[in-house]
Amino acid sequence: MSASAQAPVSAVSAVVPALFVSHGAPLFALDAGTTGPALTQWGQSLKAQYPGLRGVVVMSPHWMARTAQVMTGPQPATWHDFGGFPPALYQLQYPASGSPALAQEVLGLLQAAGVAAQGDAARPFDHGAWVPLMHLFPKADVPVVQVALPVGAGPADVYALGAALRSLRSQGVLVVGSGSMTHNLAEFFGGAREPAPYVLEFSRWIEDALARGDMAALLNYRSQAPHAHRAHPTEDHFLPIFFALGAAGDDLRANYLSREVMYSMLSMDAFALESVH
Repeated sequence: MSASAQAPVSAVSAVVPALFVSHGAPLFALDAGTTGPALTQWGQSLKAQYPGLRGVVVMSPHWMARTAQVMTGPQPATWHDFGGFPPALYQLQYPASGSPALAQEVLGLLQAAGVAAQGDAARPFDHGAWVPLMHLFPKADVPVVQVALPVGAGPADVYALGAALRSLRSQGVLVVGSGSMTHNLAEFFGGAREPAPYVLEFSRWIEDALARGDMAALLNYRSQAPHAHRAHPTEDHFLPIFFALGAAGDDLRANYLSREVMYSMLSMDAFALESVH
């Protein structure tokens, strides 16, 4: 083993991976499948490897705004922004603190990149943020700052938002894109059923493009990926992947944490984007 391999990770110099997670249906909070435990295990390893971890910056499609917005409140509420689910789901709370200081860093980086970002001190955590974070950091002991998905943004726009925050990864911050690898809710029928073939074909095309480092193909997935429009009749739940990719940059390797498919049509793919070097 080399000397560099033996040396402990420095909380200052280490670069935290970026993360893409599929947050699934709200019931993912209670029905963790195999993805929830995988996230928990990865979160535990991350905190052990990066003892200086000081916050999470997450983008969810359940907060869309006309312009870039950043959560600035010190103690965001847990918002149950869904209806028709079992009562137990509405009792869940995710009491992670916000981080006004980190929020100001995010705002500063976005504004330095030419993004007219604004703060929102009243914004609560939507389920696209708190549901996966319940599995990732179940003790809610890492501060969280949420970033809105701008209305009308495309893959390149969202990639640029993530890229503007890339430097945070060397400062103890985990940047997370929370969306869904596939998200055609018109095909949701519930129950345990075999994964639809198109779901697997789309998901594995994305994985292959990541393995090749083919950012051009990923940015143009709408025209190049098989079944892209069926997998995502609208883009909102796929766009957070580009927030994570932008934060990761070109020198990345996708370490898959889950390839689970729920309800036949909901791919729960989750992967860490780690530096190759």
